[in-house]
Amino acid sequence: MNAPSTLTLATNLYDLIRSDLLAGRFDPGSKLAIEAVATRYASGQTPVREALNRLTSEGLVERRDQRGFAVAGVSDADLIEITRTRCWLEEIALRKSIEARTPEWEEQLVLAHHRLARTPRSLSVRKFENNPAWEPLHRAFHRALVGNCGSRWLISFCEQLADQLYRYRQLSVKRVYPKRHEHDEHQAIVDAAIAGDVVTAVSLLQAHYQRTADMIRSDPDLFAQP
Repeated sequence: MNAPSTLTLATNLYDLIRSDLLAGRFDPGSKLAIEAVATRYASGQTPVREALNRLTSEGLVERRDQRGFAVAGVSDADLIEITRTRCWLEEIALRKSIEARTPEWEEQLVLAHHRLARTPRSLSVRKFENNPAWEPLHRAFHRALVGNCGSRWLISFCEQLADQLYRYRQLSVKRVYPKRHEHDEHQAIVDAAIAGDVVTAVSLLQAHYQRTADMIRSDPDLFAQP
């Protein structure tokens, strides 16, 4: 059997670091020393540097001149901008998806929502205990909503913003989770989309994202200075 190529190893490392960044396993603003990251992922320093450079272009890592790399910081202003831009883009994507709706798209949307609704957000009812099966289904549901828009570029931009917001959600989910009733919000969006009610569907989706941002911003510890 052939050994994995350098490109494959670098890609796998990039995926691992990216996943950990999005999941909030690194503190915002913390230093990413090449040596420490290489040790953590049992990798060489060259592929680590390549992965961090790539993640810098995505806004998940910051390059600090002569001081190396650091985890991208978080801020109230950044969260507001991410949410506002996501609302702008997904308004267009959802409108186009509904306008071009087909029975096949409606079936995919209903199925995506059904799978999500059957999956608990937390494995415990007493405290938040992350259910790893929930987030992929949550992303699949939101992707289904806008996936009929006819533009792969628009879908890609929506995905990038969803990633950025996911990081914020993960950083505060344990503190704000009990306050949320996402199932009812998702159901209302689906009902409006299936009914072809563009105005209501867009309004509900934007309110859904704004509610997420408001709850994250209410977390007293997220933006606290060290």
